[in-house]
Amino acid sequence: MYELRTYRAAPGRMPDLLRRFRDHTLALFARHGMHSVGYWHPNDDPDVLVYLLRHEHDPETQWKAFLADPDWLAAKAASEVNGPITLSIASQYLVLIDDLPSQL
Repeated sequence: MYELRTYRAAPGRMPDLLRRFRDHTLALFARHGMHSVGYWHPNDDPDVLVYLLRHEHDPETQWKAFLADPDWLAAKAASEVNGPITLSIASQYLVLIDDLPSQL
């Protein structure tokens, strides 16, 4: 199962969001069986982060464990000491079509 996620950063907070991913989120994703496939900005909107995850198991169960992880809670709180770093988060689960080409 794959998941496409889109974040809109609060004004001026994209560097904080990317730092949280680099310093905390990526390792925590791996701990919970969630693997980063790639990260992108739309070419016309640098305040948007789009990324693709691959889930080893049930995504809902993995997200529940991730969101309850004390290391995540601490990293999130520390990154938001000056206010939220995201304005919105959208998620869509995707199923790979087996008989069409893919690089995944």
